[in-house]
Amino acid sequence: MRKTVPDRLPTHVAIIMDGNGRWAKQKKLRRVEGHKVGIDSVREITETACDLGIPYLTLYAFSKENWSRPKEEVKTLMSLLGLYLEQEVPMMMEKGIRFNIIGERSDFSRSLQSQFDNVMKQTAGNKNLVLTIALSYSGRKEIIRAVRLMCEDVKNGLVKRIDERAFKRYLYGPDLPDPDFLIRTSGEMRLSNFLLWQVAYTEIYVTDILWPDFREQAFLEALGEFAKRERRFGNIKEY
Repeated sequence: MRKTVPDRLPTHVAIIMDGNGRWAKQKKLRRVEGHKVGIDSVREITETACDLGIPYLTLYAFSKENWSRPKEEVKTLMSLLGLYLEQEVPMMMEKGIRFNIIGERSDFSRSLQSQFDNVMKQTAGNKNLVLTIALSYSGRKEIIRAVRLMCEDVKNGLVKRIDERAFKRYLYGPDLPDPDFLIRTSGEMRLSNFLLWQVAYTEIYVTDILWPDFREQAFLEALGEFAKRERRFGNIKEY
């Protein structure tokens, strides 16, 4: 039975999907098994967010630092990523989900980059949910990249005023609103270099649940916690 849906929902939910390896270790399985089951959580949370009418969902799937993992694990993750892209398009089309990517796409093989482009093209007209996957992503590198691009445009006279609004145009997802709510699974109390510019005033929620076990009920509980929060953006509550 679905838990009661909170009366106030975020516009943009970002999730640090952590704990696949620990989940597999607890069950005495190979790490790859945790990643495989984690894909089921991705599907369930994406569908739930769409059904609830949440317009934006951003998932931290693979960091820039993750390339340093054992080669065999990285190879398996790339294979799973390609399989996910192949299998999920029908669901995205049925649910009206637009697929988006942030991160260094050029780090991936040409075949995966082609898949990225194809899925984004196929889903470009969908309006119900923007599903953004962070791949080969680093918050610090995103900011440095944005500074470089902006400096080049300033040098060429294309930027007259430097402010937050102008700077945002140089980030990976300039059209994405900042997340209202950031969920981190597996109990770790850190941002892990994720959306460092965008989460300045984001409400943060940490759960001990490992990502493969984070499903609809856990998501609804997290959203219920968000509904209780008072967002002040640096101001004080008036009594």
